[in-house]
Amino acid sequence: MGNITLKKYHGLGNDYLVFDPAKNGGMDLKPWQAAKLCHRNYGIGADGLMYGPIFTRRGIEARIYNADGSEAEESGNGLRIFAKYLWEEGYVQTRRFAVFPPAGMVGIEMLADHGDFVRLDMGKPSYAGAQIPVAGLEGEVVNTHLKFHGKDYNTTCLSIGNPNCVIMLEEVTPKIAKELGPYVEGASYFPNRINMQICKVIDPENLAIETYERGTGYTLASGTGACAAAAAAKRMGLVGEKVSVHMQGGVLLVEIAEDGVIHMTGSVKEIGSFILAEDFWDNRRSTWKDNR
Repeated sequence: MGNITLKKYHGLGNDYLVFDPAKNGGMDLKPWQAAKLCHRNYGIGADGLMYGPIFTRRGIEARIYNADGSEAEESGNGLRIFAKYLWEEGYVQTRRFAVFPPAGMVGIEMLADHGDFVRLDMGKPSYAGAQIPVAGLEGEVVNTHLKFHGKDYNTTCLSIGNPNCVIMLEEVTPKIAKELGPYVEGASYFPNRINMQICKVIDPENLAIETYERGTGYTLASGTGACAAAAAAKRMGLVGEKVSVHMQGGVLLVEIAEDGVIHMTGSVKEIGSFILAEDFWDNRRSTWKDNR
């Protein structure tokens, strides 16, 4: 096998690798390989990995890996990053196109010639417990009290292609997100685990959130998390149709149309290109797996 190459980008500090099979002999990544690439000591390091483009009858598809090698249905920042990669590499020539992650079609609009600003059509959220899924609760999970680590929290759960749990708090800090996140992600309510956002309403046009992502942990920003928090806050009557979501890594603009469709706009920056060492995949059961 020849040299394995990847590119790395970040969306507000939420960093992703892009592994293009066409440039790597058609190599099909295994979960352990994605996890090793994302490891910050034994690999390149990233919050996740986009695998693609994969060309099918539907169009351009992509697979999404979390940092632990598990696969995700959706990623707002990951898809903005993937869109910039497609634009830069000449896979798309029009400003408007679609990509198909596992969750389904996402409409994309490139807002700048250099591809640094991208707008996504994230579709309509679902609050139905069965679709998220949330075990043991019927109907929609909106403004509902759930217990995590022995304490009740005001919670709204929803799916934006992937599952999210939005917790409204008076204060949001990285410390709180890191402490509470593992209990929420792995709670018995959520058989497939879940992404957590702790959310504070600043005013009707601004939210502050901190995110703990399923399969990755604490992240500086989350595209789907920002959309989930804005949608949940709007459903509760706390914000309007246009919301700036403030995170440690920066701000995303989330717009919610009258029909419930969510659009997200944000920046993407390239970090660099990487060539793997020839023996990178050797000894895959070595100590790196025990230190994730």
